[in-house]
Order: sequence, then structure tokens, then C-alpha cells
Amino acid sequence: MYRNKTCGELRLADAGKTVTLAGWVQRVRKMGGMTFIDLRDRYGITQLSFDEGANADIFAEANKLGREYVIQATGVVKERYSKNLQLPTGEIEIEVTTLTVLNPAITPPFTIEDETDGGDDIRMKYRYLDLRRNAVRKNLELRHKMAFEVRRYLDEQGFLEVETPVLVNSTPEGARDFIVPSRMNSGQFYALPQSPQTLKQLLMVSGFDRYFQIVKCFRDEDLRADRQPEFTQIDCEMSFVEQEDILQMFEGMSRHLFKSILGIDIPALPRMTWADAMKYYGSDKPDTRFDMRFVELHDLFHSHPGFGVFDGAAYIGGICAKGAASYTRKQLDALTDFVRRPQIGAKGMVYARVEQDGCVKSSVDKFYSQEVLQQLKEKMQAEAGDLILILSGDDAMRTRKQLCELRLETGRQLGLRDPKKFSLLWVIDFPMYEWSDEEQRLMAMHHPFTSPKPEDIPLLDTDPAAVRANAYDMVINGVEVGGGSIRIHDAKLQEKVFEILGFTPEQAQTKFGFLMNAFKYGAPPHGGLAYGLDRFVSLFAGLDSIRDCIAFPKNNQGRDVMLGAPGLVDQSQLDELKIAVIAH
Repeated sequence: MYRNKTCGELRLADAGKTVTLAGWVQRVRKMGGMTFIDLRDRYGITQLSFDEGANADIFAEANKLGREYVIQATGVVKERYSKNLQLPTGEIEIEVTTLTVLNPAITPPFTIEDETDGGDDIRMKYRYLDLRRNAVRKNLELRHKMAFEVRRYLDEQGFLEVETPVLVNSTPEGARDFIVPSRMNSGQFYALPQSPQTLKQLLMVSGFDRYFQIVKCFRDEDLRADRQPEFTQIDCEMSFVEQEDILQMFEGMSRHLFKSILGIDIPALPRMTWADAMKYYGSDKPDTRFDMRFVELHDLFHSHPGFGVFDGAAYIGGICAKGAASYTRKQLDALTDFVRRPQIGAKGMVYARVEQDGCVKSSVDKFYSQEVLQQLKEKMQAEAGDLILILSGDDAMRTRKQLCELRLETGRQLGLRDPKKFSLLWVIDFPMYEWSDEEQRLMAMHHPFTSPKPEDIPLLDTDPAAVRANAYDMVINGVEVGGGSIRIHDAKLQEKVFEILGFTPEQAQTKFGFLMNAFKYGAPPHGGLAYGLDRFVSLFAGLDSIRDCIAFPKNNQGRDVMLGAPGLVDQSQLDELKIAVIAH
């Protein structure tokens, strides 16, 4: 056998045992007549020692080894003279008697250390080397544990794991599909699923009652830190349920994950309507680790005109940063520049400091009396030492989103967004529809199979934009980790929703006839949700990006620089598929 122990399990109690280890050379330290090698495998690091006086031949072989050589070493476990208590194995070493080089290695392009000298691009190109680093490997181990605990919890709750197809039909709405040509059906195409949405609904029609799947999904959309073209969902569906049943079930799953993985007890999750989330945080995924809620100020400033920017604004809102009155002019100018960035788009920022004597000093002092500024302080519930930051604009929704970015940046600067602190909530009562300027029509905010709230169904005929959806999102630390809805299970209501979305009956039948026809054979009331496993793991790991909890991720351009994908294919393959490529 190549080994009978791993590099992470030997302790002082094993002294005197003869063992065989195998792994990679982490580093070599030459100290006169002694050479020490740190041997690494998935489980840890163990020090090997070579004494020239004891065995000159093996000592000479050890001195030829380089970083990342794969070796096998047999020897006796000894107590270390110079202990390293930072390592679990740091009290022992192996006095090597037999050394075998299993595979030499060229010098790696970056150091295989927790604090590596490799940048993102080169680490992605040599991802198989990057995965050797403990800092990356532990994220994959965490992912495994979370997936295992998800399966354990859902199995105990009576869910069945069912695999659904990867080659499906392309559907309108939502993000762009990845398209796959069919050789056997010339001119026709499969799509890779954005989610198994309609398939899991059909499983409910089939009587499976409780379904889940940890499943790959695909969306051809612009990328960012928390998006990849392929990602993994914890996809779930239940029959004979209302919204409360879903929230209780998956709140329980989240508590189970936090307790079993992190040892954290999570209290009952608060619930916030979408309308309140937008009013007080400017986001449907508010970060509630800290307060700093929005306060609307247009009534105050419109009743005391004088500052033109505020006088003509449709919305004026402020946040109170506790204890931040010490911000310098340079820091305040930097915040102003931050909100003026094209990605945010605010025209400027007004600030006001509450001095220790209670007076308010503001960047718009000349336009407002101290009496008005005191009213501002009272409205903001500000105290001595606090800093008030204000944005205004012609569009209330857009200005709230700008104020949200300012709130998050201020919270980050004040150390209020601690990745080790977790704040969970449900956001409920989303709008059923949102207006698309690009399409010039109403679009489904979640997807077209979401049920309206029962009391809002009459509004489908009179004011569909006012209809609220029976939908919900779970938000953790300002990240939407999961979302879902109660589904439409009545064919007539589904037809009505398709009509509002602009589908002709023929289009609806072509795209979704299989689902509406299935409903006619008796569909139970059903609903569910899907969690983004990548996002969930990245939150538990305290990562800013989901890439380091995915074994082989794509870069920001959607490319796999290790595999060279996407790439060109042979002309013969294109000819077989009857696809013509237009050269640019």
C-alpha cells in the first residue's frame, strides 16, 4: 500500500510506531547535516526528518526533492525537538528510513500556501494547483458538509430526491438560455435549464408530494461576484401547502444548517414586506446586520424651501450613521464621489454633523436655519456624535437604490458588516409584475407560474401592476440565498397570467401546453423554493465571491481559462449540425 497513515492524524501518542505516508512536498529546509521536509496531503502536514549521519543515501535523495514532488516515506514517529503548536501534528516528526519519489514536479507558477503569491487569473488557469491550497480546499469540504446536511434534513422530512433532465426546451421570460443544437433533429435546439421549475411542478401533479434536488442550472447572463453561468440550486417543491408551511419547513432547514455546520442557534426569522424593504432599505435583499434605516425627509424640506436641489426633488431620504460625526472632509468627499460613480448615479450628497453641544453643522447651512436642522436631527433620531447623510432625486425608486449603496458602503467603513455575524429574514409580498422598459410590457417579477395572493386575484382584470405575488425570498446579510412561491395550479388562472404577460393562447400552448394540460388532470395546490448552494456556502465561509466555493469556476467573462472553454469546434461538427458560422 502507498500509505497506512495520513499527514494529518499522527500525534505524540503514536511515538515509536513505524508508518508510511504519501503526499506532496510543501517545503524543504536544509540545515547542515539535517534536512526537514513538510509533507502535505488533504488531511494535513507532517514533518519528515533526514539525518546525514544516520543514512547518507536517503539524505542525499531528500536534498534533490523540490516543491510539489509526490513522494512516499516510511519511518519511525519521533517527538519533535522544536515543536510547532500551530499544527495538529506539530509535536512529532517522521525519522525517514525509506524514501520513494512517486512523481517529480516542475516548479509551480505560484506558491501552494494559504497566503499565495498567485493572482486570480493565474490561479484560475492552474486551478488544479489552487485546489491543493488549504484555504480553497476547506471551502469545498464545507460545501460537501452543507450538501450532506441538506440531504439529511430533507430526507427526515419525507422529501424524495429526483433527477430532472438537463436537455429541455427553451422558455421565454427570465434570463437568456444556453442553447444546444440537436444533430438528430436538424434546425431544432435544446436549452440547458435555468431551473427545473416546470418539471418539479409536474412531479407534484404526479403525486410525489415532496421533492428536492441539488441540481446544476444555467443562465447566459452578465456575471458578477455572486453569479456564474452554471450554478447549483437546492431545488424543492411540496404539495398541499400554503406559504406558511413552506416558510416553516425551510426556516427549519436553515436553522439545521447553522447549528450543524457552524454551531449557531438562529432565532425565528422576522418577515418584512417587499414594500417595507424598499421603503426602509432601498433593496429587496436588505442587510439587517445593522440599522441605519432610511428616513423620508421631503415633507420637512419641502415645507422649508430654499435649497433648489431639494425643492424640486421627488424623493429626499437620509440615513443616520451612529458615532460617525468624526468623519473628515476628505472622507465625506470620498463618499460623495462614491455615490456619483456611474454605477450608482447620484448627483451629490448632503451631510450634517450633530456636535457634542447638540448643534447641527451641515453642508447646506446657508440654506436652512438651525431650527430646521434641529427638526432634521429629531426626525433622524440623531444624537451628539452622529452623522446624517442625505440623497435626493427625481425618481423615488432610483434614489432609494442609490441611498442603499451609500448605506452599505457606510456600514462597511464603520465595520458593521461583519461576515461572522448573521442576520436572516424573509421578504414577502413581492409585486407580481414589474414594468420592462426594454420590452415595453409587464414582466413576471419571479416567474410566470407564481400565484397571486388570493385577495388580489380580482385586480388581474383591473390593475395587474398592483397585484402582489404569493412569493418569498430568504435573505442573509444582504444576500438573497433562496426564493420561491406558491404556484398556480389552476389552468384557467395560468392562462390569465400568460395573457397579461403578452402571450397569445397559441404561444402559451406551444411553450407551456404540457403544463397547462397536466393541470387539467388534477393538480394539487403546491409551492416551493430554491436556494443557491454556491451563495449559501460562500456566506458560511465568509467569502466575497462564490468562485472559491466552486471546484472549477468560470471567470468574469464566463470563460474557463484552465480548459480554454468556450472554444472553437471542428468545421465537420458544425456541418453535421447544419450550423453556419458568420465570421466577424
